[in-house]
Amino acid sequence: MRPFSIWPARYLKGRVDLPGDKSIAHRAVIFSALASGSTSVGNFPINDDCLATLKAFRLLGVRITLKKTRVVIYGKGPFGLKKPGGPIYLAESGTSLRLLLGVLAGQSFSVKLTAGRSLSKRPMARVTVPLRKMGATITSRKSAGEEFPPITVRGGRLTGIAYKIPVASAQVKSAILLAGLYAKGKTRVIERVVTRDHTERMLGIFKGRKLKSPCKIYIPGDISSAAFFMVAGAIVPGSEILIKDVGLNPTRSGVVKVLKRMSADLKVKNLKLRSRNCEPLGDILIKSSRLRGVRVTKNEVPSLIDELPILMVAASLAKGRSVFEGIGELRVKETDRIRSMIDNLRKMGADIRLKGRESIVINGVKPLRGASVKSFGDHRTAMSMVVAGLASAGSTRIDDVSCISKSFPEFLKAINSLKK
Repeated sequence: MRPFSIWPARYLKGRVDLPGDKSIAHRAVIFSALASGSTSVGNFPINDDCLATLKAFRLLGVRITLKKTRVVIYGKGPFGLKKPGGPIYLAESGTSLRLLLGVLAGQSFSVKLTAGRSLSKRPMARVTVPLRKMGATITSRKSAGEEFPPITVRGGRLTGIAYKIPVASAQVKSAILLAGLYAKGKTRVIERVVTRDHTERMLGIFKGRKLKSPCKIYIPGDISSAAFFMVAGAIVPGSEILIKDVGLNPTRSGVVKVLKRMSADLKVKNLKLRSRNCEPLGDILIKSSRLRGVRVTKNEVPSLIDELPILMVAASLAKGRSVFEGIGELRVKETDRIRSMIDNLRKMGADIRLKGRESIVINGVKPLRGASVKSFGDHRTAMSMVVAGLASAGSTRIDDVSCISKSFPEFLKAINSLKK
C-alpha cells in the first residue's frame, strides 16, 4: 500500500513529455518478435504492462535488449518461437494475455498463461471462443458460463474465419488477426463499432503476412495518459499545459472530441498525419476552461473507453448535465470502474448516479471537496482521483497509488512539475 495526499493547485503550467502509447508498444513487441530481422522501438513505455509483454517473449526464446526507452527486438520469424520452460505469468496485463493467445494459437506447442488477482477475474471467452473456431485447443478456468485465467493454449492447424465480434474490443480483434497470420485461408473480423486500429496499422508496416521488419518504430505519446493532463489543465483555474507528441489516431482520439464539445480551450498543434510508424501525432495545448455538460453515446465509447474515468471528473465540474451511455465494459476492467468512480466522486461531493446498468448521469457542481478515497487497485481510478484533488477544496487522500506503475510510473512526478 502506498497512500498519497494531494492539495489543490493554484494553477498548472508547463510542458509534459509522455511515455509511449501502451497499446502500440504491446503490438510493436509482438510483431517485431514474429518478424524477420531486428527492430528498434523508440519511446518504449517502461511500465508494468509493457514489461510483462517483453518478459513473455523472452521466455518464448526471443532476444530483446532494453536501454532507457529504446528496445531492440531480434525477430525469430513467425515459427521461430520456442516452448517456454514453464507457465508465462502476465501479471495484470490484459492486452498481453489476450494478444498472446492469438499468437500461441498458431504455434506447435502448448503454453499455460497465468495472471495476477485482478486479471484472473476478467472475462476471456470473448477471445477463446473464436480461437477455438479457428482450430486452437484451449482450456481455462470456467465459472458461471464465463472463462478466466489461468489458460492453457495448444496451437494447431488453424483455418481462417469470418467472425462478428459481439463486444467492441480491439484486444479480441487483434487476437483473431494475429491467429489469422497462421491460418489457412482468409481471416475476417466484422465490427459493429470501429475499435482502435493499431494492429491493422502494424500489419501494414510489417508487410502483412510477410512480417518483414521496418527496422525502426517510434511510439507516440499515450493519449490515455495525456487525457489526465488535458482535464487537469481544463479544470484548474489559470492553467496552461503543453503536451508533446501525443498519438492522435482517429480511433483513439474521442477524448479530444468530447472535451471540445465541453467547450474546453484545447488546440492541436504540429499535427503529423503520418509519423515514422504510420500513427498520427501532434502537440496538445490545453488552458483552463469553463466546461459544459456533454452526452457521450454508446458508439463513441470504444474510442475513449480508457478515458471515461477522467471525463467523469471533468463532468463533475462542468456546468449542466452530462450523460455517459453504454459504458458497461468499464465493469470488467482492472476493477469495476463504474462503481469505483461513483463511490469516490460522491465522497467528494459530486452529483453522480447510475442509470440502469450501463449509463451514468452527472450534474456539475461547484468545486469538489477533498476526501479520503480509494484507488481500488486501478491505475486509471487512482490518477483520476489525483486530478480531482487538484481542483478540490481541501486535501484529498488516496489509499494506494502503487497501481499507477501499471501504465505511468512517472505520473505523480509529472503532476508535481506542473503545480504552482
